[in-house]
Amino acid sequence: MIEKQVRDLLESKIKEAGYILDEVTYGKEGSVNTLTLIIDKEGYININDCVKVNEIVNPLLDEADLISESYVLDVCSKEKGSE
Repeated sequence: MIEKQVRDLLESKIKEAGYILDEVTYGKEGSVNTLTLIIDKEGYININDCVKVNEIVNPLLDEADLISESYVLDVCSKEKGSE
């Protein structure tokens, strides 16, 4: 399962940066494949946190090449993922 492979690849690096990888999902949104990483930390998450995590994980994902098809990477806060 892609989500588990992505979590295994990224979780320790995200944790080293001071964040929690709360959820990993992969699927289609309309006609676009989307890999969504929902992150959390103590206090509030802002756009700079999402950008920082994106910059950490993007090269790792490119190098590992776990997903053969093209996709969009979406790093967002836990608040977005809650009801």
